[in-house]
Amino acid sequence: MPKLTRFNICLLVITLSLSGCSWKNHSAKKDSSEANLPPVPADHSSTAESNKNKDGRQTDSGVQIVTTPEMIPVLVNKHHMLPDDYNPSDLVDPNIQFIFAEKLEKRKMRAKAATAIEMLFTAAKQDGINLLGVSAYRSHSEQTSLFNHYVNVDGYEAAMTYSAVPGTSEHETGLAIDVTGGNGKCAAEDCFKGTPEADWLQKHAADYGFIIRYPKGKEQITGYQYEPWHLRYVGKTIAKKIMDRGITLEEYYNTAAVNNGA
Repeated sequence: MPKLTRFNICLLVITLSLSGCSWKNHSAKKDSSEANLPPVPADHSSTAESNKNKDGRQTDSGVQIVTTPEMIPVLVNKHHMLPDDYNPSDLVDPNIQFIFAEKLEKRKMRAKAATAIEMLFTAAKQDGINLLGVSAYRSHSEQTSLFNHYVNVDGYEAAMTYSAVPGTSEHETGLAIDVTGGNGKCAAEDCFKGTPEADWLQKHAADYGFIIRYPKGKEQITGYQYEPWHLRYVGKTIAKKIMDRGITLEEYYNTAAVNNGA
């Protein structure tokens, strides 16, 4: 009997299954951050293939790598991940007050977002609403430390409902900021809900190019709990469309719901 070569085996497999011959090892164990991520979404266009983004790049787990992270309205979520080496090139310190006095990195925002948040804070103050910044930009390494801390405290599944796997956090874009009331209480806490500050942001954030990124009742789309304090800069035109329609950035792009990976 002739010796079976890899070529002979492939021919047999093709003949029997018409599916080709693959020698890839599928038994390798995935990293926990990949194994628990949700299915692959569609691209920003409803006609795009479900497993590719516009440039065709994707991770082994199906999570798409954002190839234009510098775009202002970039979609970043549990399906769309920033490159590990992405660092915004135009970070500046907005001229607003924070809940801390130190000159920390988390003060920074990209230039356009920084200008917009200054205007938003000024307008709010004119309406008798005092706001403070809580946290804006986070580097990839900082997000890694933060997420790992939450996992250690609450476990992976719970952490996924309010914190982001490194690379999937909007704070890494330099376009997001958490805010709170002028008394400094309820900083990124549930007690911020229903406050005059939260109500003002809901009504006026879009006037300055911001959206409430994780709105109430949209948890199964965004993958995160309601966060009235989390503002995301997308520009006035898109912000008004999103806020006027009561939708999310995912719905604006007609991409797949996140469903929190559950």
